[in-house]
Amino acid sequence: MWTISKKFEEAMSCLMIVIGALMASFSVICILIPNDAIDYGTAGIAIIISMLTGFNLSVCVAVVFVPFLVAGTLILGKRFGFKALLGSLVYTVGLSIFEKVPFELNTEHFLAVVFGGAILGAGLALILKNGGCIDGSEIFANIFIKKLFDLTGKNYSMTYILIAFNACVYMAVFVLINRNAALLSLLVYVVATSIINHFTDHFEAIKQVTIITKNPDALVKAIKEELNKTCTIMNSYGAIAGENKTLICYVNYFEVQKIKEIIAQNKGTFSTVSTIDEILR
Repeated sequence: MWTISKKFEEAMSCLMIVIGALMASFSVICILIPNDAIDYGTAGIAIIISMLTGFNLSVCVAVVFVPFLVAGTLILGKRFGFKALLGSLVYTVGLSIFEKVPFELNTEHFLAVVFGGAILGAGLALILKNGGCIDGSEIFANIFIKKLFDLTGKNYSMTYILIAFNACVYMAVFVLINRNAALLSLLVYVVATSIINHFTDHFEAIKQVTIITKNPDALVKAIKEELNKTCTIMNSYGAIAGENKTLICYVNYFEVQKIKEIIAQNKGTFSTVSTIDEILR
């Protein structure tokens, strides 16, 4: 059963996702698009479709994101699916609302794009920090590296997959819209991801979870069954607690929330999460 503090924590998490989604939609509609720049990822694809076809932008965003949302829910669980759905709904509604707001940032395109990219990055960082997602490129990268792990047994970073995905988006902007829009949009990506990485400690990198416990069996079993991950188990000794076991497990950013749930269900543990740049074999 959830305690009152746990319910409050979840409510605040959802509130932060709502705020982050509104910040992102405000940035896209009121700053980036009026200054010839677009968002990146699947939102960028939706904007390109909307510009070329004249279809409503919020509808394009929803249609493009839905397949990734379904896949993310199946792969990452219902809790992730709920938060991703919440973020995407608020984001699409925000797009519709801000389209009707008479706001214009009268400054140079370069300054406007940097400012808009910073707001976008801050909004996306809020969403990611609280276990949500409003862009299908991260879900696609997560599914891809999961398949690689199942095939090879090795953990990979999402970095190169996300770079390749967004490179395709910007090439499409360059060819289908114009080169200025492509370059300004690339600047948005650089600024936004810099903000996101600062607040999420490089969400696209591999995460090492270190767990100290006296009863490792239940944790190891749950991690294997729910995440299909294995653990390294080492003997350790605490100055107060005495003999215990140290578990080390490698996961990606979206799996951190799931492993936190597993740890919370097993009392008497101490755990840390750190970012790993590379695993050598």
